[in-house]
Amino acid sequence: MKRVLVVALIAAASGWAQKEDPWKAFQPLIGDWVGEGGGGPGQGGGGFSYQFDLQKNVIVRKNYAEYPAQNGRPAFRHDDLMIVYLDDVSKRPRAIYFDSEGHTIRYAITVSGDSMIFESEPGEPGDHYRLTQTPAGGRMAGKFERRAAGEAQYKTYIEFAARRK
Repeated sequence: MKRVLVVALIAAASGWAQKEDPWKAFQPLIGDWVGEGGGGPGQGGGGFSYQFDLQKNVIVRKNYAEYPAQNGRPAFRHDDLMIVYLDDVSKRPRAIYFDSEGHTIRYAITVSGDSMIFESEPGEPGDHYRLTQTPAGGRMAGKFERRAAGEAQYKTYIEFAARRK
């Protein structure tokens, strides 16, 4: 009887220890990033970070972009915050985004190859957005796209490159 109990406890502990880390696919994003390039007319600079928070129950992304004055428009700064979490019911990753311009975006998240794709949830009214990030080593390529309400195709709003700090 004792041997059966010991074997059962070892099997249970082994199964628990082998449980897949739900954040494994996000690991390449974690850290501090600085934008590369920019500096030309109409281009800005910036950076972002992805960090675990709340005892590794969420990932917090903080981003900023600074744009120079041009064509009579003053220089400005854009800040945003995104919280990535696991949905209680589906256990799938989701995110909610807020920015300094008053936008709120709810994202569903998928992994495609090496890319993380944050896409507006289908039921959301209004414009839809898609953020694709592809980290590779100490670099990341990204694209932010917008699809206006009623349109079928996304249009690139901004493409960016970053390097790990």
